[in-house]
Amino acid sequence: MKIYEKAPAKINLLLDVLGKREDGYHEIEMVMTMVDLADRLEMEELPRDAIVLSSQAGYIPLDEKNLAFQAARLIKDRYGVKKGVYIHLDKHIPAAAGLAGGSSDAAAALRGLNRLWQLNLSDAELLELAAELGSDVPYCVRGGTAIARGRGEKLEQLPSPPQCWVILAKPQLNVSTADVYGQFRLEKVKQHPSLERMVKAIEAGSFRDMCAELGNVLETVTLERHPEVRRLKEIMQRLGADGVLMSGSGPTVFGLVAKEAKVPRIYNGLRGFCKDVFVARMLT
Repeated sequence: MKIYEKAPAKINLLLDVLGKREDGYHEIEMVMTMVDLADRLEMEELPRDAIVLSSQAGYIPLDEKNLAFQAARLIKDRYGVKKGVYIHLDKHIPAAAGLAGGSSDAAAALRGLNRLWQLNLSDAELLELAAELGSDVPYCVRGGTAIARGRGEKLEQLPSPPQCWVILAKPQLNVSTADVYGQFRLEKVKQHPSLERMVKAIEAGSFRDMCAELGNVLETVTLERHPEVRRLKEIMQRLGADGVLMSGSGPTVFGLVAKEAKVPRIYNGLRGFCKDVFVARMLT
């Protein structure tokens, strides 16, 4: 039997940092949603007790450093599964991009292996496992649109945002989330985004208000250290995107576009500056 799972990319419509916690993590508030740029996982039982991971992408690890591999190891160890699994990861989300590609792969592995091995784990049990793997993994297990608090594990579902086109552009550099948070200084944030106003915009289905409330305080670090990310934002705004923001810790920048007629112009304009440009839709 083969099990297939989709692992969509996420974008942050809002990311705010409230302060440093005693455990070393940062207290955050985020609004996240998913787009239809996605990896795909194919899972099949092996006749021997082993985890084997393969991928067509040459830029990701295929061992314990991979979050999908870690997810398989965790679920096997936690529930005493003595069976093996072969996982093929068809990779489309760029790595180290601020799009939670690795976290979404791990979430898809947890969901898929729960079905493959007929473990009948509840959503709560899957979320508990997910929290051990990384801050974005619980959200990726649940999907949809959500507020995430704490270090990302406290989730509150929201309605789907207004449907629109999402153009994503990743410059040729990788950004470490840990490094960005390590460099972040709360006192450098001149204005925090408003979670309340963003939620109201989404609940009202107002595309214009949602674009007006986009905000990410981690831009204070990444845009300063990587001028090419700032330049991408400026180009996307100049080309006519309705709302533009860096996702997560970067370096991917996304533009929200209401009118399909604008999309080819923005896409082609960005391709002159950046190889990794994607056109997607919000997942509703």
